[in-house]
Amino acid sequence: MDIAIVGTGYVGLVSGTCFAETGNNVTCVDIDEAKVKKMQAGEVPIYEPGLEVLFHRNTKQGRLHFTTDLAAGIKNAKIIFLALPTPPGEDGSADLSYVLNVAEQLSFIISEYTVIVDKSTVPVGTAEKVHEILAKNLDESLFDVVSNPEFLREGVAVDDFMKPDRVVIGTDSERAQKLMRQLYEPFVRQGNPIYFMDERSAEMTKYAANSYLATRISFMNEIANLCEKVGANVDMVRKGMGSDSRIGKRFLFPGVGYGGSCFPKDVQALFKTSKQYEYNFKILDSVMNVNTLQKEVLADKILKYYNGDISGKVFGVWGLAFKPNTDDIREAPALYIIKKLVENGAKVKVFDPEAMENVKAIFGDDITYCSEQYEAIIDADALAIITEWGVFRNPSFKVMKELLNNPVIFDGRNLYDVNLMKDKGFYYQSIGRPTVTQEQEVSA
Repeated sequence: MDIAIVGTGYVGLVSGTCFAETGNNVTCVDIDEAKVKKMQAGEVPIYEPGLEVLFHRNTKQGRLHFTTDLAAGIKNAKIIFLALPTPPGEDGSADLSYVLNVAEQLSFIISEYTVIVDKSTVPVGTAEKVHEILAKNLDESLFDVVSNPEFLREGVAVDDFMKPDRVVIGTDSERAQKLMRQLYEPFVRQGNPIYFMDERSAEMTKYAANSYLATRISFMNEIANLCEKVGANVDMVRKGMGSDSRIGKRFLFPGVGYGGSCFPKDVQALFKTSKQYEYNFKILDSVMNVNTLQKEVLADKILKYYNGDISGKVFGVWGLAFKPNTDDIREAPALYIIKKLVENGAKVKVFDPEAMENVKAIFGDDITYCSEQYEAIIDADALAIITEWGVFRNPSFKVMKELLNNPVIFDGRNLYDVNLMKDKGFYYQSIGRPTVTQEQEVSA
């Protein structure tokens, strides 16, 4: 099948590459000429495990193409996916200008029946808006608009796409259903479902799923904060909760808040939608407030430990991306924590396996960038762990004690066992668990 993907961001590039991997002829369209030239030259513009291998295989075998020419890119395409940015506006609502602008351009180009698919995360009612714009210049027999939300987790997006838990498709057109089923059947051979529903329900499904997961994270962060007050251990609480089959084990790990391109934007957009329909979604309001505060919890712990004065102190930071196995720093807690440390006069040395260049664009020379994790703690007064990269899980504690000025760790991801930290002789603060103190604590 000939497919066009408009937009080569995270969702567009992963989707296009994976569709090509199942034998389709895919053309990805983007207005960024420099980016397109890089992809044409074989350079993958994002870091995502497993993507590069598929990207090179399908470009080499002639199934994956890139262009800046929309008309050329959609030529012969039976299905056109709109994988365009929907950034939050000043009021929190999703900005649909990119999606609607491309829809208008398509209305002058399409000449035979085509399925237009909203792959971007878009508010309820967007499919109808796209349909209305297309219908201004096209006969309605020449197109159908479908909602097909993505459920990709950064870091495992290729696996999520190739082996989806479910595929959600919103359309009432039998013709569009037939094409979409044909396209997705190779991905659900093990029996996972394809759910067909109306467009509005499909659009709501995406927001509801992400908002619920964000709610679980914020709830556990609140539980963790309370555990610290009452002397409980959130690790034990998490295990006790997660063993209940009605609750499950996933998304119960407390930390320094959620970030990334999806959860913050989608929760905010759903909350804005509820306001537009005069419904006060009180839970989501609390979720956003909790997450905003949680992003600075680790910085607050550091400031409290040093009695509010960290001027001239040096902190090593492990982890900058909002989660491991990605270079995405959008709404990453590390940005908030580093900013607060710097504003209070501290010097910060950072290391992340993939996200360093992206952080340089924000902080410039205000912080020091290190080539490996141990370099970041040389002569540092303390270590702050913000992203749970695998490489940080089993470090040499002996080397850490030798390099740090003081054996002090503030762990925003609960990577280490508290008893182990006690045995190793560290002062160790984590999230929702007892603080490990030594007989001789380090003072400000």
